[in-house]
Amino acid sequence: MAKNKMSGSVKASRITMDIIVHIFLTIVAIVWVMPFVYLIAQALRGGNNNGVDSSVFFPTSYSFQHFIRLFTDTSVVNFPRMFWNTFKIAAVSCVLGTFLVLAVSYCLSRVKWKLRRPYMNMGMVITLFPGFMSMTATYFLLKAMGLTTGENIPLALIICNISGAGVGFHVMKGYMDTIPKALDEAAYLDGATKWQTFIKITLPLCKPMIVYQIITSFMGPWCDFIFAKLICRDEKDFYTVSIGLWDMLKMDSISTYFTRFCAGAVVIAIPISILYIITQRFYQEAMSGSVKG
Repeated sequence: MAKNKMSGSVKASRITMDIIVHIFLTIVAIVWVMPFVYLIAQALRGGNNNGVDSSVFFPTSYSFQHFIRLFTDTSVVNFPRMFWNTFKIAAVSCVLGTFLVLAVSYCLSRVKWKLRRPYMNMGMVITLFPGFMSMTATYFLLKAMGLTTGENIPLALIICNISGAGVGFHVMKGYMDTIPKALDEAAYLDGATKWQTFIKITLPLCKPMIVYQIITSFMGPWCDFIFAKLICRDEKDFYTVSIGLWDMLKMDSISTYFTRFCAGAVVIAIPISILYIITQRFYQEAMSGSVKG
């Protein structure tokens, strides 16, 4: 009888704890989601008031007019051009950056060479410092090469985004270390080169991490503001979306462009969401079909 009472009290305490945890997580989720809900609501706000309206959380009327103006009214803020500039830079940086990380990680995980250990130590130390600490030196190096003006600005931004990709090998290398080296040795016995082993053996087994690397390599340049602002300066034809959205929030334009800023913030989330949806399928296939060992 005493044992049944004890088990009943334990069960009741567990239920109480679960309720408390779920209530806490629900509150945290609401607090986390509310800014996004407010952003979407303001982007769809109807009427002629385009400034900040903090009197009500949800507008009384809704319209797509701010999204339409975002792409049609390019007299002051040319958002379509900024969107295209950012997409080109992010796409090229994503492809090159992902390849560099994969190549460096493979060399550190599967190839033995003299400076392998010092390079890994150097990469660990470099990643301890934020990238913007090097922005002044980076700018003057790019300026010396003539890449900070005109049509060369996108190339300069791509170089900024991929130049440090080689030291971001830690997660990818750790994953490659879990792949049995017996697979590589079997491929070598069959006459495969290191490149063929890298392409046909290692990469198919790294699909989950490749998905992660693609998303992070795209989001970095897509959301970058510091280096984009530093290099673009007054070259408005090569502005990225982060600079354009920042311009909309200046004191002399926020009363006119705040709702368009909200619409732009919603729009720039679409490519990342599409990329995640596309790559998520490959991630699920890799997790369900890959066998290591």
